[in-house]
Amino acid sequence: MGQKINPLGFRLGTTQSHHSFWFAQPKNFSAGLQEDEKIRNCIKNYVQKNMRIFSGFEGIAHIGIKKRIDLIQVIIHIGFPNLLIEGRTRGIEELQMNVQKELNSVNRRLSIAITRVEKPYGQPNILAEYIALQLKNRVSFRKAMKKAIELTEQTDTKGIQVQIAGRIDGKEIARVEWIREGRVPLQTIRAKIDHCSYTVRTIYGVLGIKIWIFVDEE
Repeated sequence: MGQKINPLGFRLGTTQSHHSFWFAQPKNFSAGLQEDEKIRNCIKNYVQKNMRIFSGFEGIAHIGIKKRIDLIQVIIHIGFPNLLIEGRTRGIEELQMNVQKELNSVNRRLSIAITRVEKPYGQPNILAEYIALQLKNRVSFRKAMKKAIELTEQTDTKGIQVQIAGRIDGKEIARVEWIREGRVPLQTIRAKIDHCSYTVRTIYGVLGIKIWIFVDEE
């Protein structure tokens, strides 16, 4: 009954494309995958460290990676880019150094570009971070979900569903709560749906947030 497949993987090749774009022989594939993971984690950690000054808010929508023989291209889609750029003039260079150190590959150049996302609150990752921040500050989960939905409605999306699972409000028994606004046709492959799942570490345990945003239909 109603097992949910990941909407991004389900729509690959129709409305979704890969976040990583490279080719590898089967025996090198796993190494390439781990490398991607390293790059993404490195960037997220760097941003988190430097965001401490502002708020606990990263605002990265997603990180695209394209690899060629001599070049790794990283494109960071970020909601509020001034946070990364304003605080330090050498923000991107420093980040580049960090990632290069992480990879320690001699023969490949690394280029990092930052792209601004037009409507940051139309991105599930940024919304999930927003909800996570609220839950850490002990705001009641319903309030946080409703607020997130209000923020999304301003970016004219067609529908959104938010789900929080785990020990909500520190209750002993874990449960799953969800709200839907508008329509979210998960079965329709034509429908472009953005999805993310995000884990929050609160003081009573780990909560999972899942967000589906129905952008538009082709």
